[in-house]
Amino acid sequence: MLKIQVKTFSELSLHELYRILQLRSEVFVVEQDCVYQDIDGKDEKALHVLGFKNEKIVAYTRVFKPGDYFEFASIGRVVVAKNERAFKYGYDIMKVSIEAVETHFKEKKIKISAQAHLKSFYNNCGFIEVGDEYLEDDIPHIAMIKA
Repeated sequence: MLKIQVKTFSELSLHELYRILQLRSEVFVVEQDCVYQDIDGKDEKALHVLGFKNEKIVAYTRVFKPGDYFEFASIGRVVVAKNERAFKYGYDIMKVSIEAVETHFKEKKIKISAQAHLKSFYNNCGFIEVGDEYLEDDIPHIAMIKA
């Protein structure tokens, strides 16, 4: 069972921040073989949605209010540890992330930049594609909106 918490940057412990950055690096840099600047200066503005299993962070997103990333509220850095994906924790972490946008920012419209191969996952979370695919860090992405 996943225990999910929503925290501001200043509420994160050093251990939590280290584990978040480690998980993002494991998946987005190593597993996806993509060299990019993960630490982009935006974490301080974000709400952080942490999914814990046995006291370890195994799922994560960061959430932004309108104007801090896109013109609409947004969810990004959606990640689940490789050995935990069979449990479908992506749906749990996205559900809480969407609720966090609604609760903390009083917003319903959310924009994401989704990896194209995950379109159906995000469709199942209520997002629809807008526009054409594009490359972001050499990985096909598509903009998606949940209204």
